[in-house]
Amino acid sequence: MHFNVKDLEQFQAQKQFIDTAIVPLVHIDLTMAGMQQSGSAVDYLLSLTNFIEQQFRGRIVLLPYFSYTTTSRDNEFPSKLEEELLESGFKTIIFISCDHYWQSFKDKLNIIWLPSIPLESMDKTVKQRILEDQLKQVVPVLTNAWNQ
Repeated sequence: MHFNVKDLEQFQAQKQFIDTAIVPLVHIDLTMAGMQQSGSAVDYLLSLTNFIEQQFRGRIVLLPYFSYTTTSRDNEFPSKLEEELLESGFKTIIFISCDHYWQSFKDKLNIIWLPSIPLESMDKTVKQRILEDQLKQVVPVLTNAWNQ
């Protein structure tokens, strides 16, 4: 489910079944050298998290993206958000990012880091196959988090 009015109405009715929040963490690089790579990573993360949401609809809520720059990155944000989401009734919170920076928080939070794959130049069939392959890497992480 997405964090929008229509899906959240359904969420309220089925809250006991929807126990997981997915939070995409998106690094925005506004330098001339990094803007294109950053945009590509955003496209990839948007495609992947939407694909994950489709596969696990009825079990997860995909929250809006948390976008930040290198200087505005808040190390405390994920922990604070996780705490609020747990208090609101979610049992599992998963952060997902293409920013390697968040790897250092793996011992404190459920964070999935995946390297960005430039999907923008791929045809639809290849893009779909890559997303399916990436989902195969994410499923064990989700399953492990749900079994804890």
